[in-house]
Amino acid sequence: MPRPSRLHVPHAPARPGEAPDFSYVRLSPAGAVARPDVAAQAVEIEDLAVDLIRVLDDSHRALGPWNPHLDVDVLQVGLRHMLLTRIYDDRMLRTQRQGKISFYMKSTGEEAVAVAAAMALRPSDMLFPSYRQQGLQFVRGAKLVDLMCQLLSNTRDMCKGRQLPVMYHSVPGRLFSISGNLATQFPQAVGWAMAAAIKGEDDVAASWIGEGSSAEADFHHALLFASVYGAPVSSMAMCEAVEHAPGLKYNVSMGRTPNGLD
Repeated sequence: MPRPSRLHVPHAPARPGEAPDFSYVRLSPAGAVARPDVAAQAVEIEDLAVDLIRVLDDSHRALGPWNPHLDVDVLQVGLRHMLLTRIYDDRMLRTQRQGKISFYMKSTGEEAVAVAAAMALRPSDMLFPSYRQQGLQFVRGAKLVDLMCQLLSNTRDMCKGRQLPVMYHSVPGRLFSISGNLATQFPQAVGWAMAAAIKGEDDVAASWIGEGSSAEADFHHALLFASVYGAPVSSMAMCEAVEHAPGLKYNVSMGRTPNGLD
């Protein structure tokens, strides 16, 4: 007899507070994944969709074709931005817990995702962040006092009290206004890039997203428009793994349990 249909509901391997098991994650050796030409066709880079590009080995040495060979001075600047982001996050979260501000989102463990990308992009490129990329602000020259005033919604608030805390923006820094709605920055980035192409500008748009937001329709709409119109959108692959964020868990969005048994 044919097998009857059934509803497939992936189950989480671990809930918050339980020890997660990441043994299913396939790790490529540092420096092992080839770096394709920037003009490579999609069919030539399909393996990058499943491989993990590792630049640093377990001894923190940069290896392989993805090694950017950065000067020590550049590395020190990046480290300073990341440390400042971590300290700022910790202080502002304590402020929120004390009831002095109503809302805050940390970026602990994700500092390099914002800082490294912002340092690699040109100052004229437009950034479309989510609420976990505080590092972009520091790379683009934002002042701590201005960011704190936005959190406090005082008379120096850049958003004039019209936004939640953490929803910064910066005209001189070319940072688009952050939205509390998941994934809205993706179609906005593509639309901006399409407009830049129409005007013949050489700038690109960069956007960031958490893996839970990849379940939003805006994410897929953005990818479709970027592909069809060839919009100059960079960093679309900056999808961060936030295991316990307010969105779909990884295994649910992938439609399977991590070990693939169901």
